[in-house]
Amino acid sequence: MTKAERSAYVAARLEELYPETPIPLDHRDPYTLLIAVLLSAQCTDERVNKITPALFALADNPAAMARVPVETIRGIIRPCGLSPRKSAAISELSKILLEQHGGEVPADFAALEALPGVGHKTASVVMSQAFGVPAFPVDTHIHRLAQRWKLTSGKNVVETERDLKRAFPRESWNQLHLRIIFYGREHCTARGCDGTVCEICRTLFPDRVRPVKTRK
Repeated sequence: MTKAERSAYVAARLEELYPETPIPLDHRDPYTLLIAVLLSAQCTDERVNKITPALFALADNPAAMARVPVETIRGIIRPCGLSPRKSAAISELSKILLEQHGGEVPADFAALEALPGVGHKTASVVMSQAFGVPAFPVDTHIHRLAQRWKLTSGKNVVETERDLKRAFPRESWNQLHLRIIFYGREHCTARGCDGTVCEICRTLFPDRVRPVKTRK
């Protein structure tokens, strides 16, 4: 198959497997999504979803969160890991939203990435899932699968994002990035598949015998 043929097959098969693309992180609005995505760094979505109810019961908007002591935030989110950094970021970004954005999460990549604790991936998730702006956030699952399916050379996540945006229509990005994540968690896992085991890997590369070494 050519790269274009592989891309078309991947998109069609994932749509069959995952016609619905629910957002994995529980949230109520752009602000609670932003906080949940920030907490998900080096933490599973499942764990984040167990922690955010207590945090949002305490404060679920920038004004309320800005009044909560950082130590209190840290105590709640500690199971997510990196709690000193994340709690400080949550407190500070809440104050910035109040001071600079009228208490609203901006629908703007540059403004989001200027917030403490918010990198390009987090901004991309918020833009795509909260505001419906086409984006292609690349997490570990997408980075791994894109390499196994030879949709990118996988030198880094920046290159992977660029290559995937070129491979798929812009209007498909928001659903497709979630479908790849779902497939990577369920079928083409880091340990359960090495590029030769799962259905899509075997279909795209039926003659592949050597495992694919994933670049980080």
